[in-house]
Amino acid sequence: MKRITFNEMFAISFCLFFGGISSVAFLLLSSSSSYAATTQTASASVTVGSACTLSAVENTAHSATIPSGTNQSDIGQTTFTMVCNDSGGFSLYAIGYGSNELGNTKLVAVINGATAPGYDINTGTNASGTPSSWAMKLTPGTNLTASNILNGYGSYSAIPSSYTKVATLIPTTSIIATSSLSATYRVNIAATQPAGNYNGKVRFVMVNPENATPLQPQTTQAGQICYYPNGSGTLGSMGCQTIPSSGNINGVSPTSAILLASNFSREGYGFAGWSTTYDYSDPEGFYGPQEYIEFESGAYSGNNSGLSLYAHWVKSAGSLQEWSGCSALQEGAVTALTDQRDNETYAVAKLADGKCWMIENLRLENTATTGATNIALAQGYETGFTGLADPEGLALFANVTTANSLYSIDGSTTNTISGDYLANRFPRYNNVNTPANPTNVSDRPSNPTTNSATNSTSNAGMYSYGNYYTWAAAVANTTEASIGDYNTKSICPKGWSLPRGGNKSREATNDFWNLIVTHLNNGTNPANYESSTQPSYFGSAEAGPVANALRAYPNNFVYSGYIYSGSLSNRGSNFRYRSSTAFGGNLDYDLYFDGTLFLYPGTAGGNKNMAESVRCITTPAT
Repeated sequence: MKRITFNEMFAISFCLFFGGISSVAFLLLSSSSSYAATTQTASASVTVGSACTLSAVENTAHSATIPSGTNQSDIGQTTFTMVCNDSGGFSLYAIGYGSNELGNTKLVAVINGATAPGYDINTGTNASGTPSSWAMKLTPGTNLTASNILNGYGSYSAIPSSYTKVATLIPTTSIIATSSLSATYRVNIAATQPAGNYNGKVRFVMVNPENATPLQPQTTQAGQICYYPNGSGTLGSMGCQTIPSSGNINGVSPTSAILLASNFSREGYGFAGWSTTYDYSDPEGFYGPQEYIEFESGAYSGNNSGLSLYAHWVKSAGSLQEWSGCSALQEGAVTALTDQRDNETYAVAKLADGKCWMIENLRLENTATTGATNIALAQGYETGFTGLADPEGLALFANVTTANSLYSIDGSTTNTISGDYLANRFPRYNNVNTPANPTNVSDRPSNPTTNSATNSTSNAGMYSYGNYYTWAAAVANTTEASIGDYNTKSICPKGWSLPRGGNKSREATNDFWNLIVTHLNNGTNPANYESSTQPSYFGSAEAGPVANALRAYPNNFVYSGYIYSGSLSNRGSNFRYRSSTAFGGNLDYDLYFDGTLFLYPGTAGGNKNMAESVRCITTPAT
């Protein structure tokens, strides 16, 4: 299955390795035409993805025989060629990589066939040969000048021990910039340096765009699963999770774990889950935010290292409201798109049902509908709907009932939200991953702490859990609907809609049912299918595997819980997702899993005054 490629390239000199990756460039063509009398119009649009590559050619030897007692300057040169069509340009970073250890800047000594650490040659620019040292410099080539070389690397400089930006180029949007430079290495040998073989490397990483920084591997303590932000500009923090060594924790055996939902956010990127490799190089190493995973016996314990999981970021490819690329995606492919209303970016995937879903929970904050722009950017608003009532938006929730609130206060459709509600607001996402009201932070700590006993961290997952919406808020309509009716308007972006639910007679139009039963569960109906009009999977043997499939990459459903009667319930063990379909009275059909026994595939009756999670899909509810 094709996964998103990672956005960095590298070449290593001294025992040279070189490689490259590029963003997948894809072409989306769409056209429409209309005819009236003798007038015809046609339109076409095209999206060209960024493509940046780095290559290296070995021009001279990267090793030399250095007899004891002599000095030798030039020991090799590497020429890099870079091609990048992104207007944000690229930056080239360097770091020492001695003995395959990132950050090691030494030439490692091998004397008489054995390593001899006491005689390693350290990085430095000492020209006298006392002590021995080695250094590098960069020389600009095509489309680069001396001003593109940074941090003094236009002359011999010490090999950096951490990722250091050594060159940069910002191309124009009208050309694909091809550029090159050369790296030359020099060693100074003291008369007392013993004869032997000395090996070192420098890793060069090309990153794009300009404000990115290279990704790098992390080390995790044995018996732990640790989560890393994995990119510049990433906000939020997370603790580590202890892998059970014996017994049973939350129904999870010692050789398995349920991963933690993400508390990281990154502007302009969608969160697609966790990766077992920092550079996303393992196509099978992707997991959903709260996926159930199993280990081989003894893995990540004893003398083995722990499991490092890296945030899998996907750069935004454009606007949710203007996107028409679902048909061009292969099943399982992931991209990211930005909601123009609040500039939040969401990972989007083409799932097994052939439809494109947001694979992150909606995080939309308060949005007024009085302006034509906001109305045009949403799927649509019912006449008279005044926007979301946000308990933290003091100017906008006065005299607004909980029917269209961002949260549920007490299950009432008539109770108005007051300023006192601020004192009891619920922890949920905000775009800086810190408490929105700094004077009242006790209910939402910004730094989660490890809680190995519950196999989770406090407030970890704030980002993945998103916001919570009453049914009226989700469908942008406070009017009650008859059973089976669905609302074509919603707070989803224009061109997107809420998934539809329904009972057994409405399976054909139940989007949750189609994804879960038909595709994820291979068409196997729940055991109570014949006896119930609202079929559900029951028990760990039946409901468990279905819930696991929903949480697995790239479906990425999470245990976000729900809010009702002033309480945040079951976050971390339960989920409820809104549909656009009315159950009748004060209920709607929703996707519900109680964490242990029941999973309703869009067939449950959820109270409309509950505040639940929202996922949007591209298929219109028609």
